[in-house]
Amino acid sequence: MKFWYKRIILSYILLPFSALFWLVSQVRRQLFAWGLLKSYKATLPVIVVGNLSVGGNGKTPFTLWLVQQLRARDMKVGIISRGYGAKSKTFPLLVTAQSDPKLAGDEPVLLAHRTGVPVCISPNRQHSIELLQRHYDLDIIISDDGLQHYKLQRDIEIVVMDAVFGLGNGFLLPAGPLRELPSRLREVDFVVTNGALTNEADVFMRLVPLYAVNLLTQEQKTFDEFEQINAIAGIGNPTRFFNMLRQELGLALIVTQAFQDHQEYTAGDFKKFSQNRPLFMTEKDAVKCRGFAQENWWYVPVQTEIVGDTAKLFTLIESIKASKHES
Repeated sequence: MKFWYKRIILSYILLPFSALFWLVSQVRRQLFAWGLLKSYKATLPVIVVGNLSVGGNGKTPFTLWLVQQLRARDMKVGIISRGYGAKSKTFPLLVTAQSDPKLAGDEPVLLAHRTGVPVCISPNRQHSIELLQRHYDLDIIISDDGLQHYKLQRDIEIVVMDAVFGLGNGFLLPAGPLRELPSRLREVDFVVTNGALTNEADVFMRLVPLYAVNLLTQEQKTFDEFEQINAIAGIGNPTRFFNMLRQELGLALIVTQAFQDHQEYTAGDFKKFSQNRPLFMTEKDAVKCRGFAQENWWYVPVQTEIVGDTAKLFTLIESIKASKHES
């Protein structure tokens, strides 16, 4: 919603609904804090990677980076997710790189493919954690999203924000993009911004495109082997992907199309694209398109680079892990 990033008349008209949204969410959160609503405390440390606003903030790329860093420190990691868009009739569901994204959701399949660690989805996070613990020897759980899911107690909260869109117009849904007030940032343990450093952030991250990978053959090519391309993106911020292709990689984009985040693709969505020209997409899109991919379709995996000092974050993680182990 474009008006979420400006303060216009419509924003103020919707403010009473935002006030109601705030009241309901605050009462619910307080009931969890008082113990009047039951919450679940895992025996393992739980890190929630979430955001305050709706839309693509870069949460999944950061989660990939965090898993990599924890594994480098000899920690055995499991990932849980609600599994947005998953159509499985059975939950909790263990997700692998070979899982059907229609059943498991696109982001969980991507996380399983890129990390190689156990991934489990369910609207009930407790069930996911318990299933992971029954099947795997783990040291730590990362919850991909779920900052506002107070039914799950957490040891560490990390917020990922887009550096350009930030907190939008600063209003709660539906007048703005926020699920919680900006003051919530003062309560979390670590703030990461995507694209540039802001006043709220501890560090910022940038997404570095690695190469192009063919959906059918898995062949890898450098970007200088392409000139004119078409491109699609079904992510929270498609413009970021298109700008990366144009500005960072110097590719000429002839036809582009932005789809909804978590778009369920069919072969018919791609009829307008000529097979004589390469079609580029994100890795998140690719996991849903392999079943009908054409020979000239390519996806672009990215590597997350963190700029800034993360020592505070990993010191906190090590401390909580040690205290949980002792108890």
